[in-house]
Amino acid sequence: MASDDTQVLDLIKAGDWHRAHDIVQSRSDTKACLIHAYLHRVEGDLSNARYWYRRAGTTPPNLTLEDELNRLYETVS
Repeated sequence: MASDDTQVLDLIKAGDWHRAHDIVQSRSDTKACLIHAYLHRVEGDLSNARYWYRRAGTTPPNLTLEDELNRLYETVS
C-alpha cells in the first residue's frame, strides 16, 4: 500500500484533490483515513476532517498543512 499512498500524496502535491480523494475514499485503512482527513482539512471542511482523524484513531495535528503533508510522506516511505 505504501506505493499507493505515495501516489495519492503526489496527486495532492500536484493539486489534484479530486483524484486523490477518489482513491482514498474507497479505502478504510489507517493511512488512507489520515490522508482523507488531510484532504478535508485542505478543503476547509474541518468537521469532516475531524471525523476521518477519529477513524484513524487520532486527533487533528497541530501542524501547518505543509508540515502535515511532509509527515504523511515520511510515514509512507
